[in-house]
Amino acid sequence: MPSFDTVSEVDLHEVSNAVDQANREIGNRYDFKGSSARVVQSEDQLTIQADNEFQLDQVRDILHLKLAKRGIDLGSIEEGKRETTINQARQTLRVQQGIPQDIAKKIVKLVKDAKLKVQASVQADKVRVSGKNRDDLQKVIALLKGAAIDLPLQYINFRD
Repeated sequence: MPSFDTVSEVDLHEVSNAVDQANREIGNRYDFKGSSARVVQSEDQLTIQADNEFQLDQVRDILHLKLAKRGIDLGSIEEGKRETTINQARQTLRVQQGIPQDIAKKIVKLVKDAKLKVQASVQADKVRVSGKNRDDLQKVIALLKGAAIDLPLQYINFRD
């Protein structure tokens, strides 16, 4: 029985490379000379640090540019709240790994409402879709690509 998995994954190695490139650019830019502006990564958490909110915005824009050049969808980056003190600004970003349960249920409901002869089930942080016909599975992929889901999706493990 053909099946595939719908996942939302980000390559953390590419995120690490983008952070390194952003820090290198920040170190070379004249407007950041003598400042404490940088991006720090710990697993799937990114912390942007700068001297003020204006520099924080600039560092975030540099990071977004580097992530986009590395092929990382910015929809998988969740921005946390800003913390500002007199001489430092900080913001935490989280890299979304996996499909949250509420979005997974929304995907299953979309597939069931399409009235295709497939079954969709939530399995941990992914959604498995299986059916008797490969064409139906391809219709499901097209349906999910056209749906308004606020998360970048990938389709892996396509099996016949």
